[in-house]
Amino acid sequence: MKPISLIFVLIFFALTAAAQKPTDIIATATGHTIKLSDLSPEVQKAVADLPVSMAKQRTDLLNQMIYQRLLDLEAKAQNISVGQLIVKEKKKVADPPEATIKAVYEANRTALGDKTLEQARKTIVTFLRSEPESKVISAMYEALKTKYKAVIGKDINTPNLGSFETIATLNGKTVSAQEYDEFARVTLYELRAEIADAVIENATEVLFSALSIDEAKALGIDSSAFIAQEVTDKMKDYTDVEREGLLDALQAKLFAKYKAKIVYTAPEPVVQIISVDDDPSVGAATAPVTIVMFSDFQCSACAATHPLLKKAISAFPGKIRFVVRDYPLESIHENGFRAALAANAANSQGKFAEYTEILYANQDKLDDASLKKYAAGLGLNVTQFELDFNSEKTAAEVRKDMADGNAYGINSTPTIYTNGVKARDLTVEGFKAAIERVLKK
Repeated sequence: MKPISLIFVLIFFALTAAAQKPTDIIATATGHTIKLSDLSPEVQKAVADLPVSMAKQRTDLLNQMIYQRLLDLEAKAQNISVGQLIVKEKKKVADPPEATIKAVYEANRTALGDKTLEQARKTIVTFLRSEPESKVISAMYEALKTKYKAVIGKDINTPNLGSFETIATLNGKTVSAQEYDEFARVTLYELRAEIADAVIENATEVLFSALSIDEAKALGIDSSAFIAQEVTDKMKDYTDVEREGLLDALQAKLFAKYKAKIVYTAPEPVVQIISVDDDPSVGAATAPVTIVMFSDFQCSACAATHPLLKKAISAFPGKIRFVVRDYPLESIHENGFRAALAANAANSQGKFAEYTEILYANQDKLDDASLKKYAAGLGLNVTQFELDFNSEKTAAEVRKDMADGNAYGINSTPTIYTNGVKARDLTVEGFKAAIERVLKK
């Protein structure tokens, strides 16, 4: 059962790294005051550990920032993309011997089901290459630190660190705390927000349980009988969705009757300025909500998320402009970049949406021949498609999207923004909630 945002009174401002006290009030209702100490031990520990978690995250993000800048320097020196640089390093790892592949296949026959060795080969080889590839990338990182004279400056967790303090030096150029804060702010917000989500969800559960007991007593029955009366006995289809709906309705009723409020302070979402560029879009440019999805057409998570996002958008006719931008993960998806080129070529003939649906549905067949076949199947001018597919202009457009994505701190797909706020809940309900938050402003 999910928290019902409409009845929550949340105080939104930046959550500090200072640990909260067990006596801090988290929620209230008629006859009840819920404190941090009333929540589960796991949630209490997560809140208490937040300062330590934040410090570790800040240090990890500094290392990540340095790593990315080193990759940028080396890729520029070799006149290739960062993704191509990583692929180049991974190619130093030899494929595992046939005997090893067969041994892994035999040891995992049950898990692989009815797949033949040839059908499972790619999965097995990827698995066997993963550890040596990680070692090669780590070795490259260490070599780049030496090559570009990477030196850590002032401790990133120093209290009251000034914006212009030097936290690192790369290739003779300083990296300021201000640059770091811009790089890290979204990820640090997400850590705080995850803790806030856990607190709010747990507090909601505690309140619902307490109020169910109160209401049952008022009716002269026990709480299990009350739940049966309000939920179980009303079920017709006996599905999880039906049960969740009935529980949510009951929770809303009890929270309204007993004036329940969640008063825990939650961090304010980071709002970024996300360009729509001149990329494919659906909906009016003047729509109050703009959703931008950075996608990789070879990414299985993108294929799974796309229909969920479309379903959420369909609930708000005329309110949303939906924009798709490219962020192929070249280092792990060998056909992602070419698929993005093909999608842009299809867009030039007004068939972006139709073409990308085909890409998502055929992620194991994104070689050039297949990409051209899909264009022909949609009735596109194949000659023009091939010209656009192979043009430098199209490649530059994809690279521009990727560069913008890097500037926004994107490192995975799908990454989706609603009026500049990065989505954390990639479900239909999560997308709808994000849209509703914008429309209420």
